[in-house]
Amino acid sequence: MAPAATRSAIFRLINAAQSNSASTHIHGPLGLQQLRKLATPVNAVEKEYAFEVAASNLRFGEGVTREVGMDLKNMKARKIGVFTDPVVARLKPLQTAIESLQSQKDLPFEVFDEVVAEPTEESWRRAISWARERDFSHFLAVGGGSVIDTAKTANLFTVYKDADLMDFVNAPIGKGLPIERSLRPLIAVPTTAGTGSETTGTAIFDVTSRAFKTGIANRALKPVLGIVDTANTESCPIEVHISAGLDVLFHSLESYTAIPYSERTPRPANPILRPAYQGSNPVADIFSLWALKTTVKYLPRVANDVADREARSQMLLAASFAGIGFGNAGVHLCHGMSYPISGLNKQGPKYKHPGYQVNHPIIPHVFQFTAPSSPDRHREALAVFNNTTVTDPSITSIPDSEIGAHLYESIARFLDGLGVPRGLKAVGYTKEDVPMLVDGTIPQRRVLDLAPNIGDVAGEDGREHLTRILEASLEY
Repeated sequence: MAPAATRSAIFRLINAAQSNSASTHIHGPLGLQQLRKLATPVNAVEKEYAFEVAASNLRFGEGVTREVGMDLKNMKARKIGVFTDPVVARLKPLQTAIESLQSQKDLPFEVFDEVVAEPTEESWRRAISWARERDFSHFLAVGGGSVIDTAKTANLFTVYKDADLMDFVNAPIGKGLPIERSLRPLIAVPTTAGTGSETTGTAIFDVTSRAFKTGIANRALKPVLGIVDTANTESCPIEVHISAGLDVLFHSLESYTAIPYSERTPRPANPILRPAYQGSNPVADIFSLWALKTTVKYLPRVANDVADREARSQMLLAASFAGIGFGNAGVHLCHGMSYPISGLNKQGPKYKHPGYQVNHPIIPHVFQFTAPSSPDRHREALAVFNNTTVTDPSITSIPDSEIGAHLYESIARFLDGLGVPRGLKAVGYTKEDVPMLVDGTIPQRRVLDLAPNIGDVAGEDGREHLTRILEASLEY
């Protein structure tokens, strides 16, 4: 029996059936002919008409970690679950947080220091079980995105004691159920300038049985407070700064170039069903563009001198700003394709590079593909990478049809300056791996449906485009 159609696939099919088929060829630099189906709908599926803005409260400054004990005391915490990983457990950020907790009277806590980098279904279930047994009233996460995401999940399943992990995992991989109960307060203290998890309602893990990543995305997961302490990235090696900084680049570029929120379908029947990832919108744009400009300016400085305090501080703030941007607009192709690239790497190439993740070589090709959908936004991004303004004649003189090619070159040059390997072949993948990578990307509807030329085209699942992008990304 054929597998049941997903909700998003059904809506794309309805839109396709209600559209007159007319082809418009958009010749991007990759030579792709992107078929547009011009809709003249009858009782068409309604598009979104609203967007929401949700983000954690943020406190930014050097040394603010030492305030966390007072924060939790002010919240009248009964018992705190502290989450970290084995590395951070030995470092100053956690020591400062623990000392702050201990400075308060009658503030009991227990520490879970077994969070794994790149969490898996198994590691999440272990953390959930630990938290459920202790019934914490509040949670504190001190670490990178993996730690914060694990704490979010432990919090969720402490409240939903009888639920299974896959109940809330994004559809179609999991059931994607809405979160209807209030969760316990969570404070997040990031120790890397990358994921922006301290601002978002997103948590990501590796589904090892299917060799790709997915996650849970719901506003209810977001921390009540992100403590962004510039002292907490001092101990990071330069490799971690670069890798984390490229996450900020991903987040800001993808959220700024996602399809507009008003193009997303279907319109939710109930506000509780409105996704966290909504499409680009005026508020998210402000945060995403600032984060992009800041990353392009300061990440190379960190790479050249990890002791550059101003650059480190600005990158930490950029990570949070990008988190607010993508936490409300969403991400698209880079993340959708990175999940199987990262997951399959553990089984296949097993490539390791200091400070480098295997998904980064796809970035230039993604934005070469998406440029025809919104030339103005990609032109703005090009100006940022070229350290100029969008009104500069060197930018305004470029035809819309060539923006993608120029942006491709500028992004590739930026990545070269950071030592990122050129192409997926450089990290161990071959053309024979492309079908598996595509198969691992297709289920990532949460992000693919926000991708220009895929999410805004009726009946498009993106398989053909994904194949071409990945093949082009093998080497450049």
